[in-house]
Amino acid sequence: MVEAAAGRRSGTSRRRPSGSGGEHQRLVAVAVAARVVMVTTRSAAAPAGGGGGAGAAGEVQGGGLCMEDFFHCLLGVLGALGVSWGAAARPRRQPRPPLPRGVGAAPAPADVRRFAAELRATPGRIAGNGACAVASLYTLQGKKGVNQDAMIFWENFCSRDDTIFCGVFDGHGPYGHLVAKRVRDLLPVKLGADLAMEDGREISTSSIKSNSNEVGSPEHKDRGDTVIFSEAEQNGEYPEMFPALRTSFLKAFHVMDRDLKLHKNIDCFFSGTTAVAVIKQGLNLIIGNLGDSRAVLGTRDENNQLVAIQLTVDLKPNIPSEAHRIRQRRGRIFALPEEPEVARVWLPKYNSPGLAMARAFGDFCLKDHGVISMPDVSYHRITEKDEFVVLATDGVWDVLSNDEVVRIVSQATSRASAARFLVESAHRAWRTRFPTSKIDDCAVVCLFLNTDEASESSSSKSNNLANAVEVSSDQHSTTVQLSTGVPADLVTALVTDGNEVSVVETVARPFTFKDLPKDG
Repeated sequence: MVEAAAGRRSGTSRRRPSGSGGEHQRLVAVAVAARVVMVTTRSAAAPAGGGGGAGAAGEVQGGGLCMEDFFHCLLGVLGALGVSWGAAARPRRQPRPPLPRGVGAAPAPADVRRFAAELRATPGRIAGNGACAVASLYTLQGKKGVNQDAMIFWENFCSRDDTIFCGVFDGHGPYGHLVAKRVRDLLPVKLGADLAMEDGREISTSSIKSNSNEVGSPEHKDRGDTVIFSEAEQNGEYPEMFPALRTSFLKAFHVMDRDLKLHKNIDCFFSGTTAVAVIKQGLNLIIGNLGDSRAVLGTRDENNQLVAIQLTVDLKPNIPSEAHRIRQRRGRIFALPEEPEVARVWLPKYNSPGLAMARAFGDFCLKDHGVISMPDVSYHRITEKDEFVVLATDGVWDVLSNDEVVRIVSQATSRASAARFLVESAHRAWRTRFPTSKIDDCAVVCLFLNTDEASESSSSKSNNLANAVEVSSDQHSTTVQLSTGVPADLVTALVTDGNEVSVVETVARPFTFKDLPKDG
């Protein structure tokens, strides 16, 4: 009967209406199919004789056939009318216009590799073990697994001859190594892009402070053998451009953390990284600190003795202002019995994850409970007595004091070997002081300040150095062959980061921004 009805319908020459007529056809089809089912149900429900038990079984079978007939009839009528029920019930999705590259969606793997290669080839940029005339970088894996530390040195930053960017990043959690390397690659690009925007200097930080619950900088306190202070802070003297640069740091860190949250291939829920980033322009140092990595200045006192000055505060949960913020957001702070000196941050109802810092990139399980990504931004004016700045992850500071670090760097045979000499000293200290503990990863950047003569040719030397390195198959050694014009004391044995894969969405391009006040 259904086939006959469908044949009569298809045999007509009347054109099917469009628009609202299509909906009318579907209603008619449903009504016809329902009428057929009613007829089929009545015929199936008619008494077929026999005992009660047999009749009940027949009714069940008839009901099952009825439902099958219903769907067969419905699909047959719709098919005869040329209506696709599943497709017609859903509105057709309009295709989205393509997004600009690097916006919204992750780039294709080929683009990622190309961007990473271009970033690695940027003149004056060192993101692994290496050295140039004004800096020395070295990292060494500990005994806890994959090396989760990362570091960077970028000369001629923002296309300025007198500007340098450097930083160290200490990852933690299951994917901490990926987070640290992504921040290493993207944070300077985001910071440089914001510095290039004139209107970026006028943006209010209210949206950024909302992430930090209106938190200011932590208190500066005495830390054992060293005093944390800034001459400019004590005298209330800052360069005219410092507030704008501080805003750029805050914005870049905020955007970097949002990038990690939206990243599809790196799970940052229980993973994150610290960051200590420094911009040197002329005689000005701007330091952005997030977490418990540290920046220390080596300078001369009034007796011409080399002393250490801590430029950053270790942002740990035991700082009163940090603890107050975390507890206000229902985060818990307590130390484990086996390490009573290490305060950690825990979720309100679960003994997890036990983060040993109060601020970090990532760690989104704790971002609603007081852990923030807002950096502590400070300023230091370089004097003729200042010699170098050491940036290092906590694997160094856990076993060496600030004075010991400054003394070790000053005793290195050459500036190029200073970072490696410090890391190897830290590893020996781990074995001596904590023989039953696993050695932590260590990463160090030594930035030398009084290098006016050497800085003129440092960019070309670092490029020649990068082209001259030949990596051997040994994981912990590298054969270095110097090209013409590169002094031998610029190079020591370097360790290659052979398993590193950079994930970069944005290619570094030239930036410009207004000069900070400079003397001489």
